[in-house]
Amino acid sequence: MAAHRKPRQRSFGGHAARKAVTIALAGAAGATAFEGAGHAAPEPTPAQVKAKVDRLYQEAEAATEKYNGAQEKATATEGRLKALRDEAARKELRLNTAREALGSMAAAQYRGGGLDPAMQLALSDDPDAYLDGAAFAERAGDRQSGAVARVRKQLGEIEQLRGAARVELISLKKRQAELRRHKKTITGKLDAARDLLSRLTAQDRARLEGGGGGGGGAGGSADTRASRGSTGPRDALPAPGSAAAQAPNSRAADAVSYAYSKLGSPYVWGATGPNAFDCSGLVLASYRSAGVALPRTTYAQIDAGRRVSRSELLPGDLVFFYSGITHVGIYVGDGKMIHAPNPSAPVRVAPLDEMPYAGATRVV
Repeated sequence: MAAHRKPRQRSFGGHAARKAVTIALAGAAGATAFEGAGHAAPEPTPAQVKAKVDRLYQEAEAATEKYNGAQEKATATEGRLKALRDEAARKELRLNTAREALGSMAAAQYRGGGLDPAMQLALSDDPDAYLDGAAFAERAGDRQSGAVARVRKQLGEIEQLRGAARVELISLKKRQAELRRHKKTITGKLDAARDLLSRLTAQDRARLEGGGGGGGGAGGSADTRASRGSTGPRDALPAPGSAAAQAPNSRAADAVSYAYSKLGSPYVWGATGPNAFDCSGLVLASYRSAGVALPRTTYAQIDAGRRVSRSELLPGDLVFFYSGITHVGIYVGDGKMIHAPNPSAPVRVAPLDEMPYAGATRVV
């Protein structure tokens, strides 16, 4: 009778084990690859890229206006600090002169102060002359007291000036730190926009950067550039001469003419001309050429004149966009403006409807 034996269990090892593990890993890798392929984000379309780039440019422009405002305040603070230091230096010079005079008085007093005044009178051969001299000395003493009082006053004024200068210096350092923060924000937004545009084909990129609002190259006359920069064959751009003629006053007319002369100039954030501009910098330079001083930023420029409705617009009026008043252009008639759009486009003529309209001001 055959002995009953349990079948021998084979250990899960060796070649069979390695084969099973390999199959399992391969299956897992395949599943992971399949899942990754299933969840991979699709490449954005040119329209989506344009929307993202436009948003980045708008955010960069908002930061640019904050930078411009901080720069304006920093410049004013530097001016006040310099004036305080100059005034303190002048007062210190006068103080040193007064101190030298006091030193001379003290030295003379020391040399002449040997005998008691009563004894000097008793020994004097000419009491009347002595009494006259004593009266002179008393008056000299009064002058010396006045000189000491003036020195003390000058010391107090100098200390006040130094205190004010310390306050201005602290303010200046804060402004400079603010400038650095805004600059970092601006460059970050612009770098992100450039990165998005670099992923497009050259044809798509040219179409996105050239479309919307018109514009032209840097060469040629203002009329030629304006015509070359139209938004389409049916869009007749206002001629520089007719736009200036319709302006409400000569200053507005001069500002419009200047803006036309700068068509094709590059956008550079923080720039106020004469060869490059940001949006508020173009407005500032245009009216500066007409002898009108405007504030540096969009949110200050909107209060630089009389508000007008959209139906009342005339060439030379300042037109503002976005809820935060972060973009500005110069109206030139026929529903169009000249503005500095963003780093992807030069100064150009564009329709008001290109951006969310916020209001208008007439410089008076």
